[in-house]
Amino acid sequence: MFTCNNYNTIKFIHTKKVLKTIICAYICTYLELIYLSDMIKVSDIAKKKVVELMNDDGFNPENDYIRVGVKSGGCSGLSYDLKFDKEQIEGDKVFEDNGVKIIVDKKSFLYLIGTTLEYSGGLKGTGFVFKNPNAQRTCGCGESFSL
Repeated sequence: MFTCNNYNTIKFIHTKKVLKTIICAYICTYLELIYLSDMIKVSDIAKKKVVELMNDDGFNPENDYIRVGVKSGGCSGLSYDLKFDKEQIEGDKVFEDNGVKIIVDKKSFLYLIGTTLEYSGGLKGTGFVFKNPNAQRTCGCGESFSL
């Protein structure tokens, strides 16, 4: 049997749970905004190469995306996946840096925070290079890493 006092206690506990939920949602949104603003940086040289390759492959750099992901494999355990895409998939994180629209899938998101996409045309070969501050170890070719 509930007395008036018990009802107020239950009402207070319910309000406290609602407040916790609202605060958690706010914190998660805030952290996601920080991550998105610091997600993947694109160097000027990489931007030029992305635009050139997108045009060559029939993609529109103004509307289409570069999809960056992480998958199992490579010498160090994880490898980068890079391709062009015209569509987003549910759960993708979408953002833009240096005029390049980037999509990252939900699973790869945390692995790529703070990464810079570079383009190298040196003696070691040409191609995109990922400068990932989260990588504890990378292989010699730079295409795979571990945390």
